[in-house]
Amino acid sequence: MIINHRYKFIFFKTRKTAGTSIEIALSQFCDKNDVITRITKEDEKKRRKLGFPGPQNYITPLKHYQKADWINLIKKAQPKSFQNHSTAAFIKKNIPEEIWENYYKFTFERNPFDKAISRYYWSTRFSDSRISITNYLNTAEIYLLSNWENYTINDHIVMDFVGFYENLNDDLEKVQKKLGLPSELKLPQTKSNYRKNKDHYSNLLDAEARSRIEIVCAKEIRAFDYHWKQAKENGIK
Repeated sequence: MIINHRYKFIFFKTRKTAGTSIEIALSQFCDKNDVITRITKEDEKKRRKLGFPGPQNYITPLKHYQKADWINLIKKAQPKSFQNHSTAAFIKKNIPEEIWENYYKFTFERNPFDKAISRYYWSTRFSDSRISITNYLNTAEIYLLSNWENYTINDHIVMDFVGFYENLNDDLEKVQKKLGLPSELKLPQTKSNYRKNKDHYSNLLDAEARSRIEIVCAKEIRAFDYHWKQAKENGIK
């Protein structure tokens, strides 16, 4: 995630939506006062190579600490911090109200069926023998499959803009123009080589896997009017 004070925006990073690429691209517009959370070492190398600032200011101010936070700090030396995929509720609770109310809050979402396949290949990237997609989806933690909590509070979308992975370039252009960024957002390639099978999701997910996603991601399916489509409906493989 990123909190940028010059252009007054908060980027809420969701999973499997090109979030790391977007985050790296947005970093170029940050200065020493902005919040930038940590990403993987491999992706951090890419960010440094581009000359963009890396993780900074992600430890939350002490004034936002509650009892449990003090206990973790004293006993475990673990300060409370903004994370890569911090939820909207957490971010709101740990930043000044005027920033929450006045900064442009945006995120990106993705068709949950296609997103589930991307998650499967990412989560099993180091496995010598992958379990089936269905078995993985049946055992995966809900937060790995659904981004709903990242951009909602009490089931209400609290973003000023939700862009879509399927319309990534056009929606990034909308963000760039809205914020008045001085240059377009050119996304570096990250985490893009792990999904070997590019078939349409209807050819990769069986009835059980489809049902699992429809249950876990029911709220975003309803909110964004996602529908299961067969590959043949679009004339694709």
